[in-house]
Amino acid sequence: MRLLLMGPPGAGKGTQAEVLTEKLKIPHISTGDMFRKAIKDGTELGKKAKEYMDAGKLVPDEVTVGIVKERLGESDCGQGFLLDGFPRTVNQAEALDEILKQLRIKLDAVINIEVPREKLLDRLTGRRICKDCGATYHVTFNQPQEANNCDVCGGELYQRSDDTAETVANRLDVYAKQTQPLIEFYQKQGLLADINGDQKISAVLKEIGERLGSDLV
Repeated sequence: MRLLLMGPPGAGKGTQAEVLTEKLKIPHISTGDMFRKAIKDGTELGKKAKEYMDAGKLVPDEVTVGIVKERLGESDCGQGFLLDGFPRTVNQAEALDEILKQLRIKLDAVINIEVPREKLLDRLTGRRICKDCGATYHVTFNQPQEANNCDVCGGELYQRSDDTAETVANRLDVYAKQTQPLIEFYQKQGLLADINGDQKISAVLKEIGERLGSDLV
């Protein structure tokens, strides 16, 4: 199965990606993973990407698209894949269509996990992290046994600077603005599967399975 996964920060995309790839026996391919693999393998495109990244610059589309093509052409993608973090723009989506055409394959579905904005704000602003071991908690959903102290090592819990209400709101605004054209692009292709992410993890997975015609639970 060849899937593309979309969802705003806090929607539980990472959790679902982990379960989906295990259940469907397909690789989870994120933009970061692709870059790291291309650089590690020493491909020409990997070397180009490293030059930009080392200089603190954005990797241009032509390099990113080339790395995606390399990755999707590898043997472990023969039975399918779960793409995460690419494409981010309509131009990249059109480039992906061209890659898939050259590889003589097609996307089966674009999974778009949706959660109400206020719920996303609660999820993200309530996150707390241990300063010592990095364990993650939540002020509502996953409280430590002792307030402000890590259950694992006893370290002090803190809120990341990018988890404040103002920063989170901005991240959600940027995501919505950036992805709306993509959502419309895949709607027109009849590939978009909107999934209710405001429910239990197992229920989200069940709904994804129903949309894919596959029993995942």
